[in-house]
Amino acid sequence: MKKQFINDLKPGDFVDDIFVLSQKAVAQKKDGNNYLNVALSDKTGSIKGVVWDNVDRIAAGPASGDVVRIQASVNEYKGIAQLVIKNMEACSAEDFDPSEFLPTTRRNIDSMLQRLLKVTASFKDGYLKALLDAFWDDKEFVRQFKTAPAAKKMHHAYIGGLLEHTLSMATLADNIAGHYSGIDKDLLIAGAILHDIGKTRELEYELKIDYSDEGRFLGHIVIGLEMIEEKLSKIEDFPQEQKLLLKHMIVSHHGTQEFGSPEPPKTIEAVLLNYIDEMDSKVKGIRDFIASEDSNETWTSFHRLLGRHFYVGKRDK
Repeated sequence: MKKQFINDLKPGDFVDDIFVLSQKAVAQKKDGNNYLNVALSDKTGSIKGVVWDNVDRIAAGPASGDVVRIQASVNEYKGIAQLVIKNMEACSAEDFDPSEFLPTTRRNIDSMLQRLLKVTASFKDGYLKALLDAFWDDKEFVRQFKTAPAAKKMHHAYIGGLLEHTLSMATLADNIAGHYSGIDKDLLIAGAILHDIGKTRELEYELKIDYSDEGRFLGHIVIGLEMIEEKLSKIEDFPQEQKLLLKHMIVSHHGTQEFGSPEPPKTIEAVLLNYIDEMDSKVKGIRDFIASEDSNETWTSFHRLLGRHFYVGKRDK
């Protein structure tokens, strides 16, 4: 059983335990000799490491994605904990429990799915209901949808994260559709549920969260469109305009080409979906960032991607 986890490691510790080898890359020192940069992960996070000795032997061993046992010391490099690895060997499958390597949603996965099924069961639009039912009747899709993360790093980056993100967006869509007049509520909620389904195949999430080959080649928007078209092809007389409106929501949900959408939102429902996705992912990402910070400080450190510090106030000790 694994006993040492990344979020507990501190400079001065000696490590003898198993981790996922997330990345490895051979580099050269100024004297021309090789060294090895690695990244290791478990369900609590990731940590960088370096191999100075026996580099060729260790580099020729485990591959990225393998579970490895390491012996290493923890030091501090530029203010961040880093492993100096003395030995690293691949583990066999019987030596580890996969649940120890990926973080998981704190919410009940089956309960979240049931809430989502209840939402789609209330659809008044028979064609959209048939489309969603086609996905819910697909056991392999449901298995992947319940398991997949919503992202590699930024938000909901854990097992069950895609389902959690989708349910949150569907709930927001339901509330917002009631606030504005003239909104196609079923279409907006369908877009919220289907907007990221391509991530079930864009990402791999067995021992580490990373991009699959299909994900790197196509991306989740293209994959999602393919998945939707496959289901639509089996629904007789599905209205052509409705197909286009729904597919447009998938294509445009990132808002701009700069952020990965081939087209900007061109319907009110598509505009709303873009902002709902932006709001849910940003709030979750910021909250996770705040939670990872020093609880004694009233401001966070600088968030590089969002370009700012966040005020958290004085927290109870």
